Amino acid sequence: MHPKISIKGLTKTYAGGFQALKDVDLEIHRGEIFGLLGPNGAGKTTLINIVCGIVNASSGTVHVDGHDIVTEFRETRAKIGLVPQELPTETFETVRDTLRFSRGLFGRSPDESHIESVLKSLSLWDKRDTKLMMLSGGMKRRVLIAKALSHEPDVLFLDEPTAGVDVELRQDMWNVVDLLRQKGVTVILTTHYIEEAEQLADRVGVINNGEIILVEEKNKLMRDMGKKQLTLHLYDELIDIPRELSSYALELSDSGRELVYNYDTKGEHTGITDLIQDLRNTGVRFNDLQTAQSSLEEIFVDLVHRDR
Repeated sequence: MHPKISIKGLTKTYAGGFQALKDVDLEIHRGEIFGLLGPNGAGKTTLINIVCGIVNASSGTVHVDGHDIVTEFRETRAKIGLVPQELPTETFETVRDTLRFSRGLFGRSPDESHIESVLKSLSLWDKRDTKLMMLSGGMKRRVLIAKALSHEPDVLFLDEPTAGVDVELRQDMWNVVDLLRQKGVTVILTTHYIEEAEQLADRVGVINNGEIILVEEKNKLMRDMGKKQLTLHLYDELIDIPRELSSYALELSDSGRELVYNYDTKGEHTGITDLIQDLRNTGVRFNDLQTAQSSLEEIFVDLVHRDR
């Protein structure tokens, strides 16, 4: 099966000499939700803007559904919806007319039922005849999302769509994404709320300093690179970790009442059985224990620090 988006050897160097993208290769599958993660300035928005035809690449190629974004611009742009980071400018246009106009820009015939469906899905129907300049910041963010969906794209870029917005909008947004997934729309998501990528994404790509440093299925990434943490709640306060336990690289909490042990989820031998036996041998007693799995955010932070 051909990828929905194929990026090969993509670079971008700005006039001042700053290289925002360095030989990026990436394939995104039809109908998947792809989480593109990276710190500020890593190249996420530049990459998105090139695919959407807003910024010109210095070299390399991008194809959407087999169409070249440069030589077949109209075909590719009509397939793409973009929710940018910036809020819309102040305007006297109403919410509904904004969607009508945006749909027409892409050559789509009028469809009031689709406009109504999009507005209702984002809790904008009651604001349909309100001028944009009268809306709150959160409502304007909803309009951005609605505009991106007005021409029924089969690729949707969400560039920090819920940054600084209320919980209700975030929930509406993810409900819309779930519906789009069911329709086979390809969604590319960048977010500072990495737990959202953890919840929604099928695959994750990490970009840092303009380079893709990892692309992996989310579940496999968390299984292969994640760590588990065992926390032991102690009966008695410890001042120091006994020397007999030094080989376990334990961490003692500030209160002296918890010991934390990190172990590899892939390892055949976790060392937990040996640790508990050695705790008994040294007279360290505990009354409870709990385990926790690494989050995607912890894995992401570790990857970015490792790449520096």
